[in-house]
Amino acid sequence: MFVHCINRESCVHLSGLILLFYLIFYLCLAGMFAFCLYVMLLMLSPYMPRFQDCVSTSLSLTKKSLSPSGVMIRPYLNGFTIAFNVSQPNTWQPYVDSMHHFLAGQYFIQGGNDSEEKKACQFKHLLLQNCSVIEDPMFDYSKGQPCILLKMNRIIGYRPGAGVPMSVDCKVQKGNESHLRLVDFYPGNETFDLMYYPYYGKFTHVNYTSPLVAMHFTDVQKNYLVPIQCHLNGKGIINDLNSDRFLGRIIFTLSIGK
Repeated sequence: MFVHCINRESCVHLSGLILLFYLIFYLCLAGMFAFCLYVMLLMLSPYMPRFQDCVSTSLSLTKKSLSPSGVMIRPYLNGFTIAFNVSQPNTWQPYVDSMHHFLAGQYFIQGGNDSEEKKACQFKHLLLQNCSVIEDPMFDYSKGQPCILLKMNRIIGYRPGAGVPMSVDCKVQKGNESHLRLVDFYPGNETFDLMYYPYYGKFTHVNYTSPLVAMHFTDVQKNYLVPIQCHLNGKGIINDLNSDRFLGRIIFTLSIGK
């Protein structure tokens, strides 16, 4: 589209009007977008996610939930194979550093409004006993008996086990079962204590620390790749879903050289 101007002054005036029109037009669009965003944020609660993906937790913290939970291990570097040689400290020191970095960071139902700050039951590292940094700063990697920490993903309002603490066990996933002869668990009851649940969210559970279960692999066949599966056991816990290797279980490989 071409606009014919009679003189220079009329062209400048017309150009100014066009620029003013587009300025007002885009300001109105930006205002409409900001208003829609504001209305959408008003509909969201900062204390409870509106959507929780595939997790079917209840939107009410006062209702029972039997939702599954994903689990993860520490140390975690570049994958789920923990391989090192006892005689070569440079091969196991990164795992020890990862453990240090991670540790440097019955239902306990609480009433009141969602915005009220909740009291958090603190998980003490001393509960990890032989796998705590206090007992051995090397987490027994220097002895070829590595400690691995198991943690559950945080899910707001999730109450695991339907009132019964969840236990943990580990076994050889595939292969010779004698390659995994002994695993010690800490805390000694091999469970995630219910007093740490439910989790109320970062705004109201300010000082919350996730509970852990330490798995101390004290007798594993050396110089072999040993695939290990550790899974949660409890009512409502799903740990055999082939399409999700982290749902209620974790699969990793130990390779310990002399």
